Amino acid sequence: MVATGVLVLKALGLLGNLGLGVAALGYLGGLVVGGLWWGWPSFKEAEWEALQFKDEGDAREAMGRALDGVRRLTEYNPSGRIPAPLAARIQQLCKRLEGLLDQWERSKGHLPLQESFHARHIAISYLPEALNTYLSIPPKFATTKLLANGQTAQQTFEGVLAELESKVEQLGDDLASQDAQAFLRHSEFLKQKFGAPKP
Repeated sequence: MVATGVLVLKALGLLGNLGLGVAALGYLGGLVVGGLWWGWPSFKEAEWEALQFKDEGDAREAMGRALDGVRRLTEYNPSGRIPAPLAARIQQLCKRLEGLLDQWERSKGHLPLQESFHARHIAISYLPEALNTYLSIPPKFATTKLLANGQTAQQTFEGVLAELESKVEQLGDDLASQDAQAFLRHSEFLKQKFGAPKP
């Protein structure tokens, strides 16, 4: 607006050559302000860089925040880098981890310290970091170039997911086994206490 006014005054002969410089600066200022208003240039970090979580405070809340972040990023799928079958596996792993959390809270058993460490860190760091690292690789490279292990980055990521899936299943089975044993002991106790007397 100001730059246009300066040009009008220049056309009427009321300003000298200095007016053109002022007009140019006005237009440049408007371009910068407009660009910043519309988010350009963007100084915001890449979407996947936001997947960094701290293992602090309540375990359930920390794990829940991390799983929500992984789920949102997978749904966002920057530049279509995550193929649909892989995205489905990531979402399913998040669901299984949430199921493990629910089971853990209900369980009468307990996970050894090392196993509880693994359970927390699968959600808070192992899965998010694996996804972060995978997304940092250009899509074409990730699906076509072989790494030192003889697999592509996508195949390697699928292998990492398989390992995490297996560990989550094992942790769930451990808790279920402890609960089953506790149930068996309790039922045996009740049987002895209230069962029919032997002749």
